[in-house]
Amino acid sequence: MEAFLHQVFSGLATGGIYASMALALVMIYQSTHHINFSQGEMATFCTFIAWALIETGFPYWVAFFATVAIGLVGGMAIQRILLRPVENAPILTNVIVFIGLLVIFNSTAGWIFDHTIKAFPSPFPRGTFFDTQYFSSHEIGSIMVTLLVLVALYVFFRFTPLGLAMRAAAQNPVSSRLVGIRVSWMLALGWGLAAAIGAIAGMMVAPIVYLDPNMMAGILLYGFAGALLGGIDNPWGAVFGGFVVGVLENVLGAYVIGTELKLTVALVLIVGVLTLKPTGLFGKVVVTRV
Repeated sequence: MEAFLHQVFSGLATGGIYASMALALVMIYQSTHHINFSQGEMATFCTFIAWALIETGFPYWVAFFATVAIGLVGGMAIQRILLRPVENAPILTNVIVFIGLLVIFNSTAGWIFDHTIKAFPSPFPRGTFFDTQYFSSHEIGSIMVTLLVLVALYVFFRFTPLGLAMRAAAQNPVSSRLVGIRVSWMLALGWGLAAAIGAIAGMMVAPIVYLDPNMMAGILLYGFAGALLGGIDNPWGAVFGGFVVGVLENVLGAYVIGTELKLTVALVLIVGVLTLKPTGLFGKVVVTRV
C-alpha cells in the first residue's frame, strides 16, 4: 500500500508539470482555436535562457522572473510577426507554421546551447520542512507554483479590464471590434501569456529531467492529453486533467504496462477522449446555427 501511495503522490508531482503545459495549450486555444505544437520547444528555449542567466551569476528568482518576462514578450512578438499574416488562412497553414516553429526553436536551442545535458538548479532545496515521505521539496514547490499561476490567471480574466477584453475577443471577435477592442493585440497577449506559462513549466521540470533541447517533447504530449481530458477550453479542467494524467502514467506504468510503455497512456487518452468525449470532462459544448 505504501508503494502504491508513493506512485500516486509522485504522479501528482509530475502532474503539476503536465498541468502547467496543459494550461499553456489552453491559453493558445482560447485565443486562436488552434493547438500550438511548438509550445514545448518554446518552453525549452526559455528554460535555456534562464539557465544562461543563472550561469552568468543572476540569483535564481531574478532569472526566473526575467525569463517569464522574456517569454511573454517573445510570445507576443511571434504572434505579431509570424502568425498575424496567417490569422485568416486555412487551418493547415497554421499547423505548418507551428511545426516550423517547433523545428526552429529546437534547432536554435541546440545550436546556441549545444546538445549536451545540463543540470538545472531547483529553487526548493532538499532538507527543508517541505520534504515529506512522499513528496520532495521541489515536487511540492512545483505544484504550488502551478496552482498560483492558475489562481493568478483566474483573477486576471475575471476581475481586470484587460482580462475581460481578452475573453471577449476570444469568444466573439466581430462584436469585440465593434466596441473598440483591438482583437489582434488580444491574440498577441494570449500568445505571450502562453509562452510565459510554458517557460514556468520548463523551469519547474528541468531540475527533474535535466535540460536538453528535446526536454519537453514527451511532456508536451502529456500536457496535450491533460488539456483534452479536462477540456481544451477550460483552464481549471486542463489543470485537473494534467494531474490525472500524471497519476495514471505513474500507476499504470508501475503496475500494468511497465515504465517502457508509459507514453502510450497519453496516446490512449488522446485518442479515447477525441473519440468518446471531444469536449473533455469540463469543456463546453458549442452549438452553431447554420
